[in-house]
Amino acid sequence: MSSNLRTVFILFYLIGLNIIGVWSLKCRCDDFCKHTNDTCETDGYCFTSVQFKKNTNEVLYNYRCFHKEQFPDIVAGASKHGEYCNATKMDGDIYRVTACCQTGDFCNRDPLPLPEGATGATLSSLEIVACIAIPILIVCIIVLVVYFYRTGNQKKRGLHHHLRPGDDSIEAPDHPILSKGVSLKHMIEMTTSGSGSGLPLLVQRSIARQIQLIDIIGQGRFGEVWRGRWRGENVAVKIFSSREERSWFREAEIYQTVMLRHENILGFIAADNKDNGTWTQLWLITDYHEHGSLFDFLGRNTLDTGGMIRMALSIATGLAHLHMDIMGTQGKPAIAHRDLKSKNILVKSNRTCAIGDLGLAVRHDVTTDTVDIPLNNRVGTKRYMAPEVLDETMNVDQFDSFKRADVYALGLIFWEVARRCNVGGIYDEYQLPFYDAVPPDPTIEEMRRVVCYERQRPNIPNRWQSCEALHVISKLMKECWYHNATARLTALRIKKTLSNFRASEELKM
Repeated sequence: MSSNLRTVFILFYLIGLNIIGVWSLKCRCDDFCKHTNDTCETDGYCFTSVQFKKNTNEVLYNYRCFHKEQFPDIVAGASKHGEYCNATKMDGDIYRVTACCQTGDFCNRDPLPLPEGATGATLSSLEIVACIAIPILIVCIIVLVVYFYRTGNQKKRGLHHHLRPGDDSIEAPDHPILSKGVSLKHMIEMTTSGSGSGLPLLVQRSIARQIQLIDIIGQGRFGEVWRGRWRGENVAVKIFSSREERSWFREAEIYQTVMLRHENILGFIAADNKDNGTWTQLWLITDYHEHGSLFDFLGRNTLDTGGMIRMALSIATGLAHLHMDIMGTQGKPAIAHRDLKSKNILVKSNRTCAIGDLGLAVRHDVTTDTVDIPLNNRVGTKRYMAPEVLDETMNVDQFDSFKRADVYALGLIFWEVARRCNVGGIYDEYQLPFYDAVPPDPTIEEMRRVVCYERQRPNIPNRWQSCEALHVISKLMKECWYHNATARLTALRIKKTLSNFRASEELKM
């Protein structure tokens, strides 16, 4: 059956229904028909209209039934309410469109389009504000996301290329402050006033790309340490393996803490990475100290009493600076090391020390009284772990707990230094703490047994009591080893004790 024939058939069918009086049409109805579920029935037309009030931006929709008795009015051109059927009208600031239909049930269900004259003027003031504000807000959010992503990515990835001997570079030109005659020390003092948060990233990039690696000077679980050269100056380049990215990022982040720079903290120069598509090297560039670590130095050298006190004081001073929080807008948070040992302390040319390897360090947020524990799988060195760390009773939510664990390790380091003190030609060979109680690479269980259950501590020879300097330092190390963490001295108290003793010795000379 063609569409024309179908239309004719439907028309005759509807006329027949109307003639025999069984015509009934269901229509959408508005508030007048709440009791009948917004539906009305009629023997006439379904009616709908839309009305727009220009001065208030108000839009009104109406849905009704027009019954048979209203037909004469509709046929005549107007209903008794003055509405037009299938017509558009403008009356002052009011636009109106009306329509009637009887093509099927609910033929008036869809709202009519607004009058042509009202197009584009249908938004309320609130809607207009929303239409303007929402896109602006979305753009701002996108800009902020991009900014923080780039900032975080720049911090995490550091600078972008290193030079091995013979490598080519496509880096940007040198930063303006990198004039040929400026030393690293002078440049750091010039850009950070001696206590800032590190060199600008562009300066770090310029330095890192010019470094030549000379020879390897150490190895550890993180990777390797090389001696490098930058414009004739030696630098140390700590190269992390890619699986140690968290440690590298954390250490670089801690080193660039505001006001961390101190003569007894290893001097940070730059952080960078190198990715050739198949592997990634993560570089941390610091001051180079030819004596190497305290572990290496003590294995090759002995000290007199003055040298021992000066070295111990420098380590305590560095730790006290780490542990200290400096208040202010450019203040420094308190930092705990968490892996203090002789291999992580460098010996400077004047035989004082600088604390390095801050990959496990934690910072204290004074405002929230929280500790930002790094997300990596490394733990401290088992041989130097405090009793509360070994038996897992330390309160990790309290920052002072981490400082007290550092002080315990400091006592063990003092013991290592004191053994190498030469008094009248008598000194002990270098040994690690607990060398006579546990294997060279002890397990947590072995250290827990010795330190927590048996409560052993390194042996203090009787002859140390006959030397005033050794007596002072042995007394300090005992007060660092207390099983009860709260009874231990603070790093600041240790620093003051050693400083006072050194001053009194100098007065005697």
